[in-house]
Amino acid sequence: MVAVYRPRGRRTWADPSPGLRPPSLRCNDSAAAARQRSAVEAKSRGISLLARGHSSLDNWDFSPLVSLWINRFYIYLGFAFGISLWICVQIVIKKQDKNSQEKSVPRVSWDLMTNDSDSCPKKEVFVSGVKIFYGSQTGTAKGFAAILGEAVASLDLPVTITNLKDYDPEDHLLEEATSKTVCAFLVATYTDGQPPESAEWFCRWLEEAASDFRFGRTYLKGLRYAVFGLGNSAYTSHFNKVGRNVDRCLWLLGARRVLSRGEGDCDVARSRHGSIEADFSAWKTELTSRLQELRQGHKRLCGSNCQKGKRGSSGQHGTDRREGSPHRGAEVEEPLENSSEEECGPEARQSLNPVLDVEDLGDIVDRMKKEKRETEQWKEKSRLLGSVGKKADSERRTMITPALRDALTKQGYQLIGSHSGVKLCRWTKSMLRGRGGCYKHTFYGIESHRCMETTPSLACANKCVFCWRHHTNPVGTEWRWKMDQPDMILQEAIENHQNMIKQFKGVPGVRAERFEEGMSVKHCALSLVGEPIMYPEINRFLVLLHQHKISSFLVTNAQFPEEIRNLKPVTQLYVSVDASTKDSLKKIDRPLFKDFWQRFLDSLKALAEKQQRTVYRLTLVKAWNVDELQAYAHLVSLGNPDFIEVKGVTYCGESSASSLTMANVPWHEEVVRFVHELVDLLPDYGVACEHEHSNCLLIAHKKFKIDTEWWTWIDYQRFQELIQEYENSGGSKTFSAKDYMAKTPQWALFGAHERGFDPKDTRYQRKNRSKDISGC
Repeated sequence: MVAVYRPRGRRTWADPSPGLRPPSLRCNDSAAAARQRSAVEAKSRGISLLARGHSSLDNWDFSPLVSLWINRFYIYLGFAFGISLWICVQIVIKKQDKNSQEKSVPRVSWDLMTNDSDSCPKKEVFVSGVKIFYGSQTGTAKGFAAILGEAVASLDLPVTITNLKDYDPEDHLLEEATSKTVCAFLVATYTDGQPPESAEWFCRWLEEAASDFRFGRTYLKGLRYAVFGLGNSAYTSHFNKVGRNVDRCLWLLGARRVLSRGEGDCDVARSRHGSIEADFSAWKTELTSRLQELRQGHKRLCGSNCQKGKRGSSGQHGTDRREGSPHRGAEVEEPLENSSEEECGPEARQSLNPVLDVEDLGDIVDRMKKEKRETEQWKEKSRLLGSVGKKADSERRTMITPALRDALTKQGYQLIGSHSGVKLCRWTKSMLRGRGGCYKHTFYGIESHRCMETTPSLACANKCVFCWRHHTNPVGTEWRWKMDQPDMILQEAIENHQNMIKQFKGVPGVRAERFEEGMSVKHCALSLVGEPIMYPEINRFLVLLHQHKISSFLVTNAQFPEEIRNLKPVTQLYVSVDASTKDSLKKIDRPLFKDFWQRFLDSLKALAEKQQRTVYRLTLVKAWNVDELQAYAHLVSLGNPDFIEVKGVTYCGESSASSLTMANVPWHEEVVRFVHELVDLLPDYGVACEHEHSNCLLIAHKKFKIDTEWWTWIDYQRFQELIQEYENSGGSKTFSAKDYMAKTPQWALFGAHERGFDPKDTRYQRKNRSKDISGC
């Protein structure tokens, strides 16, 4: 059977051989045959249509529109992707524009007003106020806090000043971290690197919190602070230790510095700005400038040149001199592992959190080695400089700064040159008016109205709790200031003393003959203030005194044994023995030297080598050093002094520099009892003289008791002859204390009814005072 294509008719089956038709077709009935034919015809029509389609496609031209229609799915997808990309680009552009606008204008926050449908901008507050905390022992930090408070108030910022004694950090310090206040801490370093009494609890709690893992390194996160420490670089091992510890502990607890730590130095020779007041003023200026920046929202993070945790703007001492000034105003948020070892120091590192990452150990060890190496280099350099020679005077600073000059002038000092002074003693005034002389007049025959009280060195190596100058003078362990010549010092001292005497001309009660005598200086008490033996030209100064026929009474604090050995003969050499044990001496004298006790003992031994008159000067402080009799007896055996002056401490009024009160002043009867108990332990000594008015007694070696009579007075004319012979012989012709002694008058002896008051004068009793224990 063959399918035949007919262009204009229907597709049919050709049957070339009807006789070959299948039997099934022949056998079926008409219905079956009809169905068979329908199927065949349908099949024929499909083949015909297929053939027709092929014919039409062969004659068709494909156009671009057809291609687009066929690939329309891909076109739709491309359009969708392009639109999405355009939308994303627009979003990014808008965000960048918004960020640039925020940087160019101050940030503002928008708050809905409760009484209006419109919203208004409100400037964000970056500093809500300043809280100033101070810990002070002598009142300096308290004064600085008041000055800083005035400076902050001038910025229109709320300010509060709080004594750390009245502040509980456990209850309130965390509140400062959640507020927007800036906390300024002004803390002083007291004896032996300890905080002042008012700041003891605050500092102890802060150190414990910094080393307690339960607080963590984010406990004070958000607290912004600045620290200014007050100290004295003469105490090299403890200089500003408290300020550094407070700064370190706050930082370890997560607080942020708004300004690098400032350090004020009472040592005018090492203070970066010349005085502690100038150091504070420089730091205060930087802090107020930083506060203004913070109010505007400026935050400057610590850059690469910021030296973390190192010296502030106010001074550089010791190993800190190697470091430059830190970046001013750095608001630091530092990880613990980047802590500067110079900041913490050896004693501080021991109190750090003991949990350290292993990878940090290498950095810490490297820093420790570097610090040790630099410290050794600095010490070696200092040693070489000291062995080669001292700095030229032109390179040194003056001891008397403008602030110190003002303070001493207000106290009645007549300052001489750059490091000396003279002052009129109240006993000089008293004897001019015929009201009695000082205890040295009773014990040694000094004419008090002819005595000049002066010193060639205002600096001292101690900061005694009973200092009657209230610590206004500088301190130091060696001479490092510009030096004036001794002849100039003596000449101006005499002139200033005479000018002060002239002021009493015509004053009611002044005796004319004593006024004339007072214009001629006969005695010089080198005990005004400070440590006169520190003056490098002290021996030349003594020679000049003796050439002017002026006797010399020199007092030293027993911290310079070598200088005592090298000292030329003086009329009488004093050594202050304020305590008999190491602990009590440290507590009372507060010496600067680390080896103060050995220096003290060596000074007493050096005193025993002297042939001229020597004196132990004991100052009794009730409840402090009156119960150490056996220890005092041992010290007497070391120095074997000619005399021992035992005097009750003089109360000079309330002072922030000392915790002494009238309760620490012993009654005269208590001093007498102490002297008798001490003499019982000293078989070679006896009680010789008494001056009740000064609350003082004299114990003398029995070699000055001749035929049951005491010879404690001084033949000043004979001394001048002996000292001139000594000088003329080049020091070969020596003399001893017994060569210029004189007989003590009866009224000056212990037990006399005058109680040490010269009967030539008239004792003056102040009104409403039954007892006079003011001393001299």
